[in-house]
Amino acid sequence: MQKLYAHNIRDLLKVELHRHLDCSVRWSTLVELAPQVGIELAPTSQGQKDQFLITEPMKDLGSVLNKFLNAQKVLASEEILTRIAFEACEDAFNDGVRLLELRYAPTFIADGHHNLNYEMIHQALLKGVKQAQKIMPMAVGLICIVQRVKSYSVAETVVDFAIDNKDSFIALDLADNEEGFDPKIFAPLFQKAKKAGLHITVHSGETPNDLAASWVKDSIEILGAERIGHGIQIIRDPEMLKFVRDRKIPLEVCPISNYLTQSFATYEDHPIRQLMNAGVLVTINSDDPGIFATTLSDDYEVLHRVHQFSKVDFRQCNQVAFNASFISEDQKKLVRGDFF
Repeated sequence: MQKLYAHNIRDLLKVELHRHLDCSVRWSTLVELAPQVGIELAPTSQGQKDQFLITEPMKDLGSVLNKFLNAQKVLASEEILTRIAFEACEDAFNDGVRLLELRYAPTFIADGHHNLNYEMIHQALLKGVKQAQKIMPMAVGLICIVQRVKSYSVAETVVDFAIDNKDSFIALDLADNEEGFDPKIFAPLFQKAKKAGLHITVHSGETPNDLAASWVKDSIEILGAERIGHGIQIIRDPEMLKFVRDRKIPLEVCPISNYLTQSFATYEDHPIRQLMNAGVLVTINSDDPGIFATTLSDDYEVLHRVHQFSKVDFRQCNQVAFNASFISEDQKKLVRGDFF
């Protein structure tokens, strides 16, 4: 296998389907803005990183999600949201990404900032994306996230908002910890969104749980998921693995994130190679690069170093991701030549 160095990996043209926009704030921007929004920074550089970043494995997904709330406080104005959207696109472009899907939860941002409503948030983020696309040749789409932990009435409001803005949202997602949340509760909302023309992806099968594989099946059969965010725990169930493979449901796999949230204890234990060998459609993603202090190229580097991924493997994953992307064909055709 040809050894790929950091610059080789960075120069590879990439597709990314699973990146949280509200958790992609550039580190220098985070440190600059924190005092302006009333956050007292730790006196040392390491202390500041400990406030916001997750760079070592945490004990569970809940611990990780709680840490995200610290970074949420920075998302305090329309101007800031426009800036972080622009910078998220710029950082991705400089890392070789030419087709990018960004997702965010309107509730996550609005809950921390009562001066911002969903429309203000969405238009501010959209403005940043459009500014980036004016100067960088890349295709970008936005996905609206429904949080499982919110009430049904809040979820319904978010879904209606996504439908009302279906000209600038490409899909609906369901996120947060799955345990204890019956997908049937959300089924009418996701059916409504799908009927309105939105695509569906669902965070599922991420955490190590004996029920995780069945959750993936429910996400597909009950919620109508066309793709699965993470989904790696299907490795526990050969029948479920076959189900996902035969249905041709792509997985949005996030290797570094899965290690930091301890979906698997080590990088060596990650099943991405097994999934690919079994014929499952796999894509590679960074998840929350602002929180993890990573780039998508860092995920590639891990796969190259630990699982011997080659340029051929990366190209295969990017072609899967390109075909699975919910971005319009009109946008995709602008960058198709980069991948085929």
